[in-house]
Amino acid sequence: MVKGSNVALSALSENTGSVLIGLGWGSPTGEGDADVSVLLLDPDGKVRGDTDFYFYNNPVAEDGSVQLLGKTPTADGNEDRISFDLTAVPAHVDRIVVAASRYNGARFKELENVRLSLADGAGENLLRFALDDIDEMSAVIFGELYRRGEEWKFRAVGQGYATGLGGLATDFGVDIEDDAEAVEAAVEAAAQAQDNAATEDHENPPPPPPGGEPDRRPTTTAIPSPRRPGDETESPKRTARPRTAKKKVTLPKVARKSLAENEAWREARLFPVSALKSDRDREMRATSVLLSVMAQVPEFGRRLTAAFGAPAGRMETFTEVTLPHGETPRRPDGVIRVERAGKLWTALLETKTNGNSLKSDQVQAYMDIAARRGYEAVITLSNDVALEGSPLVDVKVDGRRKHKVGLWHLSWAEVAHQAQMLIRHEGVGNAAHAWLLQELLHYLQHENSGCHGFQNMGPAWVPVRNGIDDETLCQGDARALEVVESWERLIRQVCLGLGGELGQKVLPVQRARRGTDPGERRSRCADRLCQDGRLQAELRIEGTPGILAITADLRTGRLRTSIEIPAPEQGYPLSWAKRLVRSLAEAPSTLHVETLVEGEQGGPRATLERLRPEPADMVPKNSGAKITGFRLSLIKSMGSSRGNAESGFIRSVDDAVNRFHSTVVVHVNRTTPRRTPSRTEAPTT
Repeated sequence: MVKGSNVALSALSENTGSVLIGLGWGSPTGEGDADVSVLLLDPDGKVRGDTDFYFYNNPVAEDGSVQLLGKTPTADGNEDRISFDLTAVPAHVDRIVVAASRYNGARFKELENVRLSLADGAGENLLRFALDDIDEMSAVIFGELYRRGEEWKFRAVGQGYATGLGGLATDFGVDIEDDAEAVEAAVEAAAQAQDNAATEDHENPPPPPPGGEPDRRPTTTAIPSPRRPGDETESPKRTARPRTAKKKVTLPKVARKSLAENEAWREARLFPVSALKSDRDREMRATSVLLSVMAQVPEFGRRLTAAFGAPAGRMETFTEVTLPHGETPRRPDGVIRVERAGKLWTALLETKTNGNSLKSDQVQAYMDIAARRGYEAVITLSNDVALEGSPLVDVKVDGRRKHKVGLWHLSWAEVAHQAQMLIRHEGVGNAAHAWLLQELLHYLQHENSGCHGFQNMGPAWVPVRNGIDDETLCQGDARALEVVESWERLIRQVCLGLGGELGQKVLPVQRARRGTDPGERRSRCADRLCQDGRLQAELRIEGTPGILAITADLRTGRLRTSIEIPAPEQGYPLSWAKRLVRSLAEAPSTLHVETLVEGEQGGPRATLERLRPEPADMVPKNSGAKITGFRLSLIKSMGSSRGNAESGFIRSVDDAVNRFHSTVVVHVNRTTPRRTPSRTEAPTT
């Protein structure tokens, strides 16, 4: 689409009761980002209250009409995805504005390939809109969904605001408070109003005042400033999660003392795993356990299905269902059904555990069955991790069929991640739901469940390592590409695991340029692997001062984890060095510290053990040298086998990242001076 054009969704697909909008961009440095926001507007073009504004700290509508799903890595950066259930949008909403804003004085010129995409409920991309002429803008309206009679249309807007989030929000009746105390008070007042309103029927408008017409003046609401690194160090008065009508329940950080006499006493579990003997038993048990918890814990079920186009509604799940298919009936592992306003959304589920791979003929049969029966989706669930542009199974879609079926993949690692986020960080509706999720998580993490996530680097791992050792691996070798794909799957799983533990977003950084696709990027990585024998990746952890880099050197058998932190803007180099060494008091003595000097390949470097008594050794001898930052690195031996055993490569990478973050990054993160203003400052204007 081009700027200003519009199209009726019904003209693009028959499956637009729910749609998925993605806002994406790339960054040459891998560090650029923006915050997504959604505004629901009445016919006057204004919000009616705080419940009509959705952003990072208020991501989900109670009626399920809007859900911010967070970031998903793509080939050329990251993509923020938003799920809209258009059948649930309140009648008073005439227009839905989708926007993004930058913060701390940043502009969109630092980003590249800024675009919007829209997919239907089956996951098929319907349109794409590339934005330009927004370089000097700090906030942009990407597009809007609006009603025309009984149907919804989309308009490509591309309107920018040099005044940032403040200018954008003010246009739609949102009041930006500049004073920090006023912001705090307004947020608390809005939350209290939401608590009070939750006890009433939100679909019934307030009665008009006596003797007059209903008050149509837009209600103004204060919004907090955009998310910035370092928010977690601020006053505990400000909530880190959206306020809701009911207090959310999370598990305590410290487990209660056990009443068992000794460690041989095993606690009774809701979902036991000791009796599992075969892969078939594991698949049946894992499917039934997962589906039952999804049906009983609405927050969890909704979290897993929203990205697949499912509406918010009453969910029921089934196992061992027999469906006709030619002369041989088929039995998918599970069926998910969601009912809303008399309409049904249905997905068939095909499950695999351990190292078992999905079979194309099975998935193809379920796609055909779903198309004939009018079902909306087929979901595959396994330990493998899907990569963009590299489908796990190849299926053929009959274009002559009127009904379209979405094919989606879910990894067991993603299931565990979502359970962790809810019970440890975000909370669920009551203690029973938290306990159910805890039992599910215990089951998934048990060694006998078969649901441990990506665990095998593949058959090409050993030949590629041998080829690197004896220098016989040549560029263009297909096995090198297989190893690169496995490495990318491993890194995505590491992000899920670490993010679930921290309660923060952890995403792989893709430093791709405009126009590159996933296949080309992986081919280049495979060529580099053949040349220097290294696998490399970068992770962005929300709230940390830099990018966590991982390098696996297959020639030397060593893993390097590192982070570069910027130098403070004020003070003296010796003070910086002393402060950094003090902050690393609990870090391993083998930590390598390197001073980064502008215009030079490298500055002074030494181990932390040597620097503790002599921090001045970090300061360059040349007094005119400008220090730009410091690089902190840990080096350890990596596992050699392709699996997830104690000596396996996968286990060693996971352990290296977790150790580096827990012993180094967290300490630097607490003490590194920030270049950005505090959260209490007003948004960029």
